[in-house]
Amino acid sequence: QVQLVESGGGLVQPGGSLRLYCVASGRISSINVMGWFRQAPGKERELVATITSGGSTKYGDSVKGRFTISRGNVKNNVLLQMNSLKPEDTAVYYCNAVGALLNNWGQGTQVTVSS
Repeated sequence: QVQLVESGGGLVQPGGSLRLYCVASGRISSINVMGWFRQAPGKERELVATITSGGSTKYGDSVKGRFTISRGNVKNNVLLQMNSLKPEDTAVYYCNAVGALLNNWGQGTQVTVSS
C-alpha cells in the first residue's frame, strides 16, 4: 500500500501564493501518477493537477496558468505551487496516487483564500 501525507495549506489573502507538499511512503515504486484534487463545501471533488512518472502534467481549467505541479528530487514527492489565489480556490486539497492496483488518497489539507 501507499500512504500519502499532505502539508502546506493555510489561510492566504486573494492574490497570494501557497505551496502544497505531498509525500508518499510504502510501495512508491507502484505509483504512476500523482496529483492534487480539491473539494469545496457542497461541491464535487475536482481535478487540480496531475503529473506522471515521466513528467507529463495535466491541469484543471480553473487553475491553468496559476498553479504548477512538480515532482521533488525523489519519486515520492509532489509539490503544488499556487499563485494568484482566488476566493473560489478555497477547498480541502487532497493528494492522490495512482498505479497498478493503486488509487490512494491523503487526508487533505485546508486552503482558505480570504481577506
